[in-house]
Amino acid sequence: MTQTPDGLPDESDNLDQLQPEDTLVDRGVDDVLDEGYSPAEKWSAGEGFGTTADEALQGENLDQRIAQEEPDIDPYAEVDGEDLDDGEVGSTRSGRLVAPDEGLGEDVDSELFGEDVGIDGAGASAEEAAVHVVEDE
Repeated sequence: MTQTPDGLPDESDNLDQLQPEDTLVDRGVDDVLDEGYSPAEKWSAGEGFGTTADEALQGENLDQRIAQEEPDIDPYAEVDGEDLDDGEVGSTRSGRLVAPDEGLGEDVDSELFGEDVGIDGAGASAEEAAVHVVEDE
């Protein structure tokens, strides 16, 4: 690695393409550059109208601008989709789960046990708010 006068590594060393013998990744090619590149499957802003000087001077017409717009999603529209309720999530939120020994002492049980002690007065964390009561059938 090349060192600069102040002892820091040269910036070009950080940008070099590592060869297979320098990494733990082996994809079966002798040179990393032979592997190829799979371009993104989405539209790039560089491919749009107005990237050249001539297009910028010409400007977009109304039809081109309307074609780029995406319709607003109606939050009150009826959704025709599959029912994702598989009975694994209850409708009643659980409180804090506390071990029978309240977290003190050695864990001697092979299973996890907890008791719902109610919702804490402060705001619940995301994990606590995600826990719901599922009734036994």
